Amino acid sequence: MSKLSTEHLLGIKYIQAEDIQTILATAQNFKEIINRPIKKVPSLREITVANLFFENSTRTRLSFELAEKRLSADVVNFSASGSSVSKGETLTDTVNNILAMKVDMIVMRHPNPGAAVFLARELQKYPKSAHARIVNAGDGTHEHPTQALLDAFSMQQKFGNLKGLNVVIVGDITHSRVALSNIFCLKKMGANVKLCGPATLIPKHIESLGVQVEHDLKKALEWCDVANVLRIQLERQDIKYFPSLREYALQYGVNRQVLDSLSKPITILHPGPINRGVEITGEVADSEHSLILDQVENGVAVRMAVLYLLAGTPNA
Repeated sequence: MSKLSTEHLLGIKYIQAEDIQTILATAQNFKEIINRPIKKVPSLREITVANLFFENSTRTRLSFELAEKRLSADVVNFSASGSSVSKGETLTDTVNNILAMKVDMIVMRHPNPGAAVFLARELQKYPKSAHARIVNAGDGTHEHPTQALLDAFSMQQKFGNLKGLNVVIVGDITHSRVALSNIFCLKKMGANVKLCGPATLIPKHIESLGVQVEHDLKKALEWCDVANVLRIQLERQDIKYFPSLREYALQYGVNRQVLDSLSKPITILHPGPINRGVEITGEVADSEHSLILDQVENGVAVRMAVLYLLAGTPNA
């Protein structure tokens, strides 16, 4: 069994380029498996995985659960809305109780940035023999590592190599954990990254991460090979960052007219959920340019790879 250099996946920031390559290569093997008539393998038999989702999720939660079941793991699902968290229980107490039940892996989504890192530190209080592996399924506006990995895998499947690829991330960069994880991942794999969106939705000093900023959508799309289009995260915004959704769609919405005006075809990605008619039109999302449904399929293979590799990685 291949191994990673870390016992948890807390964020792309904390892993090496070699780890990313190992995950993507392993995902290719699992993609072949899940397209066979018999899709299940016994790789994680006798392993118990707890899915702790303190935030709403559709694709990520279903994708992880399917990945776990394809690997023959025992799966326990936890939802904050129907748990003791609604009665005031802290994250530490919730996790301590779950660990006391002897789970082997924890997949956690949480609204607070750094929640997965906090949990990993809490685990240091336990003997190494009792450590559970942690996979960050999204923490606030911080990171969403498996989304970045499945995006990278989807691009690699299409282009063969990420090195030298021009990728623009369009939309609400400030509030997007997907954007930050993608930046870390793409830069480590040798891609060129540009960000595009209103100045109010692009963090100051983001260029320090080795990316460029372009506020003109047409120029950004003309430059890129791939455009990863993000939705406006209104649920994380406490003030108005632009006049209206209609205004945003007129300036930064990716539509067929914009794509047809380019000098070359480009590839479209979107992490979902899609707000059709705002950041992207349905015509583009469903077009031959789009890899959006490929991303969904690839997400299962990538998450299978992450779980499989972490299970075989010794305690640090």
